[in-house]
Amino acid sequence: MSIVVTGATGHLGRHVVEQLLDKVPADQVTAVVRDRAKAADLAARGVRIAVADYNAPETFDGLFAAGDKVLLISGNEVDKGRVQQHKVVIDAAKAAGVALLAYTSAPGSLTAALADDHRATEEVLLASGLPYALLRNGWYHENYTENLAPVLAHDAVVAAAGEGRVSSASRADYAAAAVAVLTGEGHENRTYELGGDESWGFAEYAAELSARTGKEIAYNNVPGDVLKDILAGAGLPAPFAELLVGVDASIAKGELVVSSGDLSRLAGRPTTPFSEAIAAALKD
Repeated sequence: MSIVVTGATGHLGRHVVEQLLDKVPADQVTAVVRDRAKAADLAARGVRIAVADYNAPETFDGLFAAGDKVLLISGNEVDKGRVQQHKVVIDAAKAAGVALLAYTSAPGSLTAALADDHRATEEVLLASGLPYALLRNGWYHENYTENLAPVLAHDAVVAAAGEGRVSSASRADYAAAAVAVLTGEGHENRTYELGGDESWGFAEYAAELSARTGKEIAYNNVPGDVLKDILAGAGLPAPFAELLVGVDASIAKGELVVSSGDLSRLAGRPTTPFSEAIAAALKD
């Protein structure tokens, strides 16, 4: 039996594999990657490396074995048929008879278009008859902390989220929940709504940045169309800009507040405060 992680060298996947190695022997972990070279460090530690691509179904032939537990990390190519990509993995897992397939989805409350592929993938997974776990990950701290340069350059947090709040958490937090499901028992056919212990608003985000930088950083709430133009001007493809504006509209409606407590319960610890993530990002 192996614990198999797709997208293992991605932002979330690396956290999952690193945390798995704290709990199980390396030879029980399989990292599925598109580029073997990027997983050289994991291979050196004894992790099995499997090269496969969501866009090439044949690369998943024979990759899984009966009894495996699989984490399907959702693809990030939002314009390349993610549902079909995910179905490739689900079909291969079903053919092998895996013991569990966990999928990183989106909060059940999210109605933005970004959630469409996730809802459709959930339907495919449930229809497969596989034992499943839906890890409905909320927003990530890193969505905001990894791109602070324009915020600091313009002394402004710009969003179209109104007074909405976000229950974000760190990638490491979400990885801890995934590891708990992959290494624990009794998670079959369960759905977990995952989010940070505390929610925050964009005015608070701006105030935290102000306090930590000594600069006066404002929150500029703008209409969705204005934000779309700003994102396009920054070089984002129009479809992706449209998705992000849709997420902000959902935030304004309260759809990214997750109050289940599932994330900290699975992780076995409180989630990382957003203020700590901001502080760490500013030190980098």
